Amino acid sequence: MVVQKFGGSSVEDAAKMREVARIALAHRREGKIAVVLSAMRGCTDLLLIAAKDAEAGNSAYRQALDVFDRRHLEAAQALTEGSVRDALIEQLKSVLSDLRDILHGVELVKECSKRTLDLVAGFGERLSCLLMTGHLRSLGFEAEYIDASKGFICTNDDHGNALVDFEVTYRQVSERLEALSGIAVITGFIASTPQGRPTTLGRNGSDFTASLVGAAIRAEAVEIWKDVDGVLTADPRFVKDVEVLEEISMEEAMELSYFGAKVIHPSTMVPLLERGIPLRIKNTLRPEVPGTLITQSPKPHNKPITGIASISDVALINIEGSGMIGIPGFASRVFLALSRVKVNVIMISQASSEHSICIVTRKSEAREALKALREELKFEQESRQIKDCELIQDLEIIAVIGENMRGRPGITGKLFNALGEENINVLAIAQGSSERNISFVIESKDRERALNTVHRAFLG
Repeated sequence: MVVQKFGGSSVEDAAKMREVARIALAHRREGKIAVVLSAMRGCTDLLLIAAKDAEAGNSAYRQALDVFDRRHLEAAQALTEGSVRDALIEQLKSVLSDLRDILHGVELVKECSKRTLDLVAGFGERLSCLLMTGHLRSLGFEAEYIDASKGFICTNDDHGNALVDFEVTYRQVSERLEALSGIAVITGFIASTPQGRPTTLGRNGSDFTASLVGAAIRAEAVEIWKDVDGVLTADPRFVKDVEVLEEISMEEAMELSYFGAKVIHPSTMVPLLERGIPLRIKNTLRPEVPGTLITQSPKPHNKPITGIASISDVALINIEGSGMIGIPGFASRVFLALSRVKVNVIMISQASSEHSICIVTRKSEAREALKALREELKFEQESRQIKDCELIQDLEIIAVIGENMRGRPGITGKLFNALGEENINVLAIAQGSSERNISFVIESKDRERALNTVHRAFLG
């Protein structure tokens, strides 16, 4: 069996859904398939805004739901016919009525808990999957709608970004799909607790759903269908002459996703890596393009790096002073202080002299991080053991990634020589012992110039 996942841009209207069905059915002739769908493009955002409006007592949520209803009912008319259409429209109206009742309740109590928000957020996936199931049946194929929040994907109750119980999930998924004879149409993004309370896997979690399903049934492959030709060597918005990567390793894909390459969800590769299942990124608009194959053993290439990724809107906090030298536990105090205020550290760098340490966080979290550090290190600052923490904003992290960097002398020298020739100042540097990633921090104003400089230096 092959698992195919289609994103919101691939199912945004009836015409796009027909193309998704055509792609799925073309593979159906070769073997069994399971299809995982996101909500129609823009629908999840609309639902989240509607929930917030209902909580605030703003009746605008009703107009938003009118648009939401009309969009799905019109798609049902276009995708189905006869008795299949009648049954589908009745089913859609029932689901849409449930959604209105939930948001009306939110409006009455003026509260939308994380649990309720998870419930509301998942309606887009439910409806797109009902539409696809109806369309496939209307074409004469056996299709089964599977709501992943009904005893399928099992998580804890951390609403908004729930953690998966892999053992229970794998058992439930394999049991459900084992006897399946038709096409499984599975809701992405949503899951449930052991008690049956709906949860979500975080934004873009439909990719994760597909990899969980693929790992559970030990699929031949998992395909993620989007509106791009595959994983690119860099962000085409900023870099000229980018190329589609034919094959990359799972580890390279994970590094790229952590550093802003939005083609792949960061958690997607984990279940597939554990089970040795390849992942392919394909373009719904151009299905004839091979895409990118992500596998444990990619074909070798002679390029010194694989790709470049970046994270925008970051800030750097620098802690400096002689009072840090040779003091056990100083770094742990820094990270505990940040942990208490739930600030995520993206990157760290420390001089071997132990005279300074810098951390990089999201710009939106920088002020909270600075306040927490000043409180934690108040005594050291007052006794002049360290200087006041310095905050530098409007920065960018750029990561140079590739398996071929490992054990290859001269990569770092070539990188910083190229940046130096363009007079691009580097504020901090970090490299893991895997040698698969070199990250550095620059000013945001230098982003496009730096990305093009590095891409040109290593990839031509």
